Amino acid sequence: MFKKAIFSFSAASVLVLSGCASQPTDIQAQSVSTVQYEQYNCTQVAGEMGRVNDRITTLHAQLKRMADNDAAAMTVGMVIFWPALFMLEGGDGAEAAEYGRLRGEMDALQKVGVTKSCADLPDFEDPIQLELAAKAKAEHSGPSIH
Repeated sequence: MFKKAIFSFSAASVLVLSGCASQPTDIQAQSVSTVQYEQYNCTQVAGEMGRVNDRITTLHAQLKRMADNDAAAMTVGMVIFWPALFMLEGGDGAEAAEYGRLRGEMDALQKVGVTKSCADLPDFEDPIQLELAAKAKAEHSGPSIH
């Protein structure tokens, strides 16, 4: 009986853990062909980069919030109150797929911009790189002792 209970708990834990939303830093960019952008002039490439960057930034914040909420619910559920596990978002959804596709589109747009020697393209402020840089800065600065 004890073995069945352990097995059931282990199986439930695996199912619950696999249902957590991924952090945006774990979502890979999809491969997107540059063909759809090859007819764009530099102004159009820059405009599309701005639109894609805005959506990436918005989705990054949404996905991070969902993943952080899932992580908090998991902690509460495993340690204190197991019904909290039902609050989990249930894995990656359409937003995560769109986020990966848009990251691929940004890569394709950057390649087209380089190929066309576009001079005034907006900088892509990659939220993943900004997040990682902020974490690194926080880890290195730490509390100062004077």
